Amino acid sequence: MTVILLEEDFRPDQVQEEHLVASDNTGATVCFTGLVRQDSDGSLRSMVLEHYPAMTKRALERIEDEARKRFDLTDLVILHRYGKLLPGERIMMVATASAHRAEAFRAAEFLMDFLKTDAPFWKEEERAEGTSWVRALKSDDAQRDRWSA
Repeated sequence: MTVILLEEDFRPDQVQEEHLVASDNTGATVCFTGLVRQDSDGSLRSMVLEHYPAMTKRALERIEDEARKRFDLTDLVILHRYGKLLPGERIMMVATASAHRAEAFRAAEFLMDFLKTDAPFWKEEERAEGTSWVRALKSDDAQRDRWSA
């Protein structure tokens, strides 16, 4: 199992090098890194991600298990940060390894869709006018739900 929860920043190349084990059968790796996005009006000061460590780790491990069942992977890594993050900072990463690139890309996309909707993090955004909790988007649910078809 390669699920990593971090408060501090990370270097995607280092994570991939240290945790993604490529075998002789690996022909492709895909690495996706998500960033804290600034709002169009530039008002976001920070985002705080809260979680219950044991519950979050188990939920991410279930997502990992599902990806390993669905896709022919030689390895994968899920990394997610928590705590206070600023716009432009790295918030998460998935890396997949497979014999073929299509499978590695599909698995990475699957992981991203499920992390966005099913990872138990509570996100609070801070702006000059105050704080508010981030609400789930129907478009994110639709992206996840396409995998059940």
